[in-house]
This record gives sequence, structure tokens and C-alpha cells, in this order.
Amino acid sequence: MVTGKIIGGSLGFLVAGPLGVLIGLYVGHQFDKGLIGLRPMSAEDQARTRDTFFDTLFSVLGHLAKADGRITPAEIAHAEGLMGKMGLSSDHRKKAIELFKLGAQSDFSLKSTMDNFVSVCGRQGNLKRSLLNYLIALAIADGELHAAEQQVLRNVAGHLGFSAALFDQLLAMINAQSQFKGSSSGAGGHRSSGQSSADQLKAAYTALGVQPSQSDAQIKRAYRKLTSENHPDKLIGQGMPEDMIKLATERTQEIRTAYEIIVASRK
Repeated sequence: MVTGKIIGGSLGFLVAGPLGVLIGLYVGHQFDKGLIGLRPMSAEDQARTRDTFFDTLFSVLGHLAKADGRITPAEIAHAEGLMGKMGLSSDHRKKAIELFKLGAQSDFSLKSTMDNFVSVCGRQGNLKRSLLNYLIALAIADGELHAAEQQVLRNVAGHLGFSAALFDQLLAMINAQSQFKGSSSGAGGHRSSGQSSADQLKAAYTALGVQPSQSDAQIKRAYRKLTSENHPDKLIGQGMPEDMIKLATERTQEIRTAYEIIVASRK
């Protein structure tokens, strides 16, 4: 894809000479990257993306489990339980366990794994964010996040191009979203077990990554953005394995519940 670079370089030369060529080439390059991102994925590209996403997720999950030095039988059982809840096919579940064990080996290279993921899936922003979201959600599913696990997740975020501040925000958002798992606000509202209304509302704002001081319109935009990022059809179109969409569907419901709680509190 060089059309943008050719046009940009030519126009740049006409307007500003040699310096304009450099500027035009840069602008054209960004334009070409945008066109590539908009171009429909071929069946071959989708298959490669699905395999890469799957392999990366479960091998890094094994690496996370080993972060504190050893993997206990309880951690293995917990990982297998998570795989069952995700709705994986029997073949994918078997492969996921193999990848988990591979990631737990001492010679596993997180850098090589993430470099490969970025090279294949790097143009799909939603997939990069979904990978990090999934890893965080699975890491905190046992109710605690060790310092060593958090450092691995920070390294993953860095490889994906996310800043430390954005990682901290995502971690807080996913922690808050998990409080609304399996719940629906409905007409009468919902209160998580052990939570006061004030605590629940605070968690709802955190789940959407917004502040109580923001306007209704700003909060609605944040809600729509999160819903779009986790929309199953969009993720499948970008190459996410279909039997892994259950997590995205659950997250969409959690986000919706948090948004409805905020809306109800503002009436």
C-alpha cells in the first residue's frame, strides 16, 4: 500500500520542496496505514489472527501463573476451570492447557510472544485491548493479584503500546466491572453483595472509566465506546476466536449494568 506515500510526497515537493517530500511521505504513510486497517481481512488473515490471539492469551496466562516462582495444583485446577467457563470447544480446551504449560516453562520468552502478537494483530486496536483485558480479568479471577503477576501484566501492556497510566486505569476498570458479574440492574436497581449504594455507584463510575463530575453526554459516550470495543461481532470480524467471545459478552453486560446504575442515580 503506497498510494498515500506517492501522493503525499508529490504534493509535499510541490508545496515545500525537499522538506515537503519528507512531510508528505510521513502523512501519506499514516494514510496508507489507515487504509490497511479499514481493508476487510482475508480468510487467511483471520485464521492467522485467531490462532495468534489464542496462543498468546493462554501461553501468557501460564507465564502469569508461574510469575511467583511455581505453579500449584490449585492454580492449574483454577486455570482449567476458567477455560471451562469460557465455553471453549474440547479441542481448544486441550490446546489451551498445552499452551498454559508451555508458558509456565522457564525458557518461555514473553518478549518474543508479544512481538509476534503485535506483528500479526497490532493493527487491530480492539484485539490488543481485549488481550490485556482478558489477561487482567483472568489474573484477578481468584480474588488476588500478586505483585509479580502485576509486573508481568505491566510488561504485556508495554509491549502493546499502552502507557503505565492507561494500564492502571484498565486494572481499576476491570476490577470494578467484575463487581457487576452476573448482575442486571433492571428497573429496581441492583446491589452487589456487601456493597452500599454509595460504594456500588462509585464502582460503577470506575467501571466506565469516568468521573461523577462529568456530564451525562460524556458518560454516555464512554459507555458507547466501551460497548463498541467489546462488541462480539466486531471482535469476531477482527479475528477473535468465536468460542472466546463469551468473556466479551459478559463484560458488555457488566458495563451495561454499571451504566444503568449511574443513569438511575442521576434521575
